[in-house]
Amino acid sequence: MATLPSPILVFPSNKFRSSTSFSRILEYQPRKKTINGVFSKSNELLRPIVKLVDRWKEIHGQDDWQGMLDPIDPLLRAELIRYGEMAQACYDAFDYDPFSKYCGSSRYTHHKFFESLGLSKLGYNITRYLYATTNINLPNFFKQSKWSKVWSRNANWIGYVAVSNDETSMLLGRRDITIAWRGTVTRLEWIADLMDYLRPIKSNKIPCPDPTVKVESGFLDLYTNKDINCLYCKYSAREQVLSEIRRMIQMYPNEELSITIAGHSLGAALAILSAYDIVETGVDIRTDGESIPLCVYSFSGPRVGNVRFKNRLEGLGVKVLRVVNVHDTVPKVPGLLFNEHVPPFMQKIAEGIPWNYSHVGVELALDHKSSPFLKDTSDLSCFHNLEAHLHLLDGYHGKSNEFKLTSKRDPALVNKAADFLKDEYLVPPKWRQDENKGMVRNEEGLWMQPDRPKLEDHPPDTHHHLKQLGLATEDHYTPALLLHAIDPKT
Repeated sequence: MATLPSPILVFPSNKFRSSTSFSRILEYQPRKKTINGVFSKSNELLRPIVKLVDRWKEIHGQDDWQGMLDPIDPLLRAELIRYGEMAQACYDAFDYDPFSKYCGSSRYTHHKFFESLGLSKLGYNITRYLYATTNINLPNFFKQSKWSKVWSRNANWIGYVAVSNDETSMLLGRRDITIAWRGTVTRLEWIADLMDYLRPIKSNKIPCPDPTVKVESGFLDLYTNKDINCLYCKYSAREQVLSEIRRMIQMYPNEELSITIAGHSLGAALAILSAYDIVETGVDIRTDGESIPLCVYSFSGPRVGNVRFKNRLEGLGVKVLRVVNVHDTVPKVPGLLFNEHVPPFMQKIAEGIPWNYSHVGVELALDHKSSPFLKDTSDLSCFHNLEAHLHLLDGYHGKSNEFKLTSKRDPALVNKAADFLKDEYLVPPKWRQDENKGMVRNEEGLWMQPDRPKLEDHPPDTHHHLKQLGLATEDHYTPALLLHAIDPKT
């Protein structure tokens, strides 16, 4: 087997390979079933890898990825997988267990997040967790504990903001600020929760000069709603993101910066909505007047708004690359009848219809039937699975090219939370779980759930940065802090 060149920012994907050294991961030997004809033997792996520092703006969408998708640019593929794994980390860290008193939160503190998931080699530090109030009409997205004493009655963890460390920034060619949004790992019931009508984006106080720019009302509420009586969602997800981006830009005033937002499923909708907001609000503008390049990598995301929203977003210079599986239903909604595929004259006629939606950006369409690893199934949740998308990316070379895995990314990851691999590979479905489901024995030999460190809420200077942006009001913190002093579980 030929020796692989040293990669640029190709990192292990999760804690289940964390015990293997980085060099051994690159020397991963496939199962006997997969050796012949599945992994690429082309010169692509043997030629020197172009440093990302020289091409990051192109990879970030400077030219809308023209000529980079078919055949796919190897460096772009690697970056899509890398950011996809940062979105996947939200699923791997989220506590779904209704019998856990920490259900709905991250299982790890932000200081040890990547380390706990075996992702230290990503070279990013989380600067802030993101929370949303559960008091909106998306019951199948939020998770609630059965315990009476819980970490919060009204909040769910929905993502994080991270920044590249010094070493990684040198490899990237800039300091990268990343926002990763949690979506829905397999269950698709949240689609039924969509109110499926468009609302002016200005109605939730997001600035826009055009009152006809509209987005799906459920996404808008998830992004902008808050609960001033809850410690974790006293700020809306919007306020959390804008204040943190402002803080990061001020922290690195003399460095070249980028903003990269990644999300899967419902998280992809939040990625697009937050990208629009950052640029429309002007948070991406530095003190010298220069704007920071902003890019969205969307995985299996739904439509977010109408054609006016699409035109405004793209007119602001927001770059969006949408990775989809052609058999997945989620990218086809909302807007089954009226969308970007209908003739222009019909789009014009349907402009005022409240269910006329349009996708944004550039699409990279994948087909799970091209992978020899994946079984023939009718399970729609498999088609939507993020790990499956990353697997498809790893083997994608172009629409007419044969599927060949390139990075030795373990196909077993597909079955982490799904039943999608063919049975002959002997990878059990939905294999990822904590030992004893997180239960440990106490000093008396009794099984119990261990306590976790106190969950972080918000940086103390959040209000300060919101005030700089003209978004602060006194109700952001006073009632919540007073109530928290009485009941710490709010």
